[in-house]
Amino acid sequence: MPESAPLWATAVLPLALLAAAVVTAGFDAALTAAAERGRAGSPREWGVRAAAPVHEGLRLLVQQRRRTTASDVALGRAGVVLVPVAAVLAGAVLPWGFRAVSDPSVGVVWFNAMEALSWAAVWLVGWGPNSALSLIGGYRFLAQGLAYELPHMFALTTAALGAESLRVGDVVAAQDGLWFVVWMPAAFVVYLLSAMAMSFWGPFGGPLGRDTAGGAAVELSGVDRLVFLGGRWLLLVVSAAFSVPLFLGGGHGPLLPGWAWTALKTALVLALLVTGRRLLPVLRMDRYMGLAWLVLVPLTLLQALFVAVVVLHR
Repeated sequence: MPESAPLWATAVLPLALLAAAVVTAGFDAALTAAAERGRAGSPREWGVRAAAPVHEGLRLLVQQRRRTTASDVALGRAGVVLVPVAAVLAGAVLPWGFRAVSDPSVGVVWFNAMEALSWAAVWLVGWGPNSALSLIGGYRFLAQGLAYELPHMFALTTAALGAESLRVGDVVAAQDGLWFVVWMPAAFVVYLLSAMAMSFWGPFGGPLGRDTAGGAAVELSGVDRLVFLGGRWLLLVVSAAFSVPLFLGGGHGPLLPGWAWTALKTALVLALLVTGRRLLPVLRMDRYMGLAWLVLVPLTLLQALFVAVVVLHR
């Protein structure tokens, strides 16, 4: 069980997640620019490309907000704010090394509940502007969420089953000597796929699809757009980071302190997701839902059954 984190960690957590989100977005921007314009000719040029998200954020800060006819401003703004809030609240149970801001007895359930909160948030963002295209984006996220939530939940449950506890600290402690990814590979892969789907990013970016001119975010501008899209990157960082205590041993590792191992593993998972999304095809919503229900759900059920048998015969 992790030690209790000092009180100041509560204030540092959102800043640390924000910094990780900015770095991840910069890395993604640099890779995108390299694919479109070729490799950077110098470190300075690479740095300019990586700083593109920061420049875009500063531009959005001074951009005027756009209004639509008969929009529900309160609901729309509530959804915008809830996206990063849900990400930060989910990150509260992340142990950095062997310390967490909070380590409740139902930490795995708490994390999943905050993901469900992001469902409501994105749907409210789509509903609020009273725009057909944004509403389509909101409903797409609901459909996508329903499709990935079951395999995602089974992946979370499999890790908890292996540790015989829903406390995240117990899941980390159970991996001392053997990481869960070694004997739960299917659950790990499904979790990573659902991490991208949770943040409606990469091949699962249908809720913000170009075919609907930006989907749920089409009517967002200025600070609203910055907070919403920033929240999406926070969701990606938090969901990627949670794979470390679930499957990659948390802070366990030789030589380095626990917090360093957690940071290193999280960085590697984020790099895998950012680079790997360029290798995955963009799936139509109907095909993704078919993949989730017909392939991912049975796969995670079989993985959970295997883990249950191993646990019973320990």
